[in-house]
Amino acid sequence: MDFRRAMPVTGRTVNITADLYEKADGDLLTTFFISPSDNLCFHGKCSYYCDTSHAICGNPDLLEGSFAAFLPSSKIAPTKVWRHPWRRSYHKRRKAQWETDPNYCTLVREIHPYDKGRRLHDLMDMSIFDFLMGNMDRHHYETFRMFGNDTFTLHLDHGRGFGKPFHDELSILAPLLQCCIIRQSTLETLLNFHNGPQKLSEAMRQSMSKDPVAPILWEPHMEALDRRVEIILRGVRDCLTKGDDVISDPKDEDT
Repeated sequence: MDFRRAMPVTGRTVNITADLYEKADGDLLTTFFISPSDNLCFHGKCSYYCDTSHAICGNPDLLEGSFAAFLPSSKIAPTKVWRHPWRRSYHKRRKAQWETDPNYCTLVREIHPYDKGRRLHDLMDMSIFDFLMGNMDRHHYETFRMFGNDTFTLHLDHGRGFGKPFHDELSILAPLLQCCIIRQSTLETLLNFHNGPQKLSEAMRQSMSKDPVAPILWEPHMEALDRRVEIILRGVRDCLTKGDDVISDPKDEDT
C-alpha cells in the first residue's frame, strides 16, 4: 500500500536452545520450560497473555517466526501511545460508542488531534491496512514524540492479522465508512490493485517469494486480499453517492 509505517519484517527459523535460552538472563530466563510433549517453550515478560497457557514452543526447539527491524531506542526517539478512537470495548455485553452511534465520527472530528492536520487521514489508512489482513485488535497506536502532532502513525502489533480468510469483518472499516474520507493516493493505489494489471495478491506473492520461510500465507488469504480491495472500493463509492467530500488531496492537509 506504500504507507511505509510498518517495520520491515522477515521470516526466520531459530533454535530456541542456542539462539534464545543460552543467551537469556534475568526475568526472561525464568519463563523457559519443557512442555508435556518435550518441546522447549517460553512465554516472556509482558502486561498481557505472558503465561504458560500462551507460551511459544519449538519442535522440539526449532521455531519458525517473524522478526521485525528494531525501531530507534526510546532514548533516541521516544514514542507516544494513543488510545484508538475506534477501539473495541472488549466486553461481552457492553459495546463501544462507535458501534451504536452512526454520527460518532462527527464527535471525533471535534477532538484534538483529529480536528486538523493529517491524523484522521492516517487512521483511515490504518483501518484499510487492518481490514485487508482482518486485524480486529487495533486498540492503541503510537507516534514519535519529537515531531509533535505533525507526524505519522506507526503500524505496530499485527499479531491478530490473517486469521480468518473466509470472513470479512466490516467493523474494522468503521473509521472509513463512518467518516467517509480517504486520501487520493490511497484510493489510487486501491484502484490500481483492483483494475490491474497486478492484483494485490500477486504483489504479496512476489514480495514474500524470497523470504527464508516462504510460503508465508495460505492461498485463501491471498484471495481474501483481492476480495477486500473490492469491498473497500464499494464503501468509498457508497460514500460518494451520499454527496460527501470524500477524496482528499495531500496538498490540502495542514502538515
